[in-house]
Amino acid sequence: MNNKIIHFPYKKVLVVCSVNTARSRMSEGYLKDFFFRNDMDVSVSSGGIASNARDGMLISLDAKLVMEEIGITLSDDAVSIDLKKRPELIKQADLILTLTETHKKEVLKYNNSGDNKVLTLREFAGESGDIEDPSMKGVEGFRKSRDEIQHCIFKGLKRFQ
Repeated sequence: MNNKIIHFPYKKVLVVCSVNTARSRMSEGYLKDFFFRNDMDVSVSSGGIASNARDGMLISLDAKLVMEEIGITLSDDAVSIDLKKRPELIKQADLILTLTETHKKEVLKYNNSGDNKVLTLREFAGESGDIEDPSMKGVEGFRKSRDEIQHCIFKGLKRFQ
């Protein structure tokens, strides 16, 4: 994205998927890269909200590989965060982007203050639908998710130009 964001009203973004090892980590990587390149003071983090989310899982190697293909490095020492154990992270974010409608509903169970905005990534882009979990779909599945994530993030950020 070449045009500068004129007014992005959020300072703390949280990206949420099932277990925080693939989609949310790729989304977090894109957002951190974008805000860094545009010299914007926005913090980005991510977490998992599904019943099988756990603290301390390693980030998917396929997620790392497909992000490296486009020049974004996901940290080697990053591990998953279980948001059910850390609901304060949900409450602290002023924008929460989820990968699916189900994730959004789960987040809203922990977030009833109304102090932050909760959208699916597709809603952020002005679209509808979910971004599928690429697990068990090989590198091509991860590339497909990566490209959908990139499309939604850039389309959503363009709304703030």
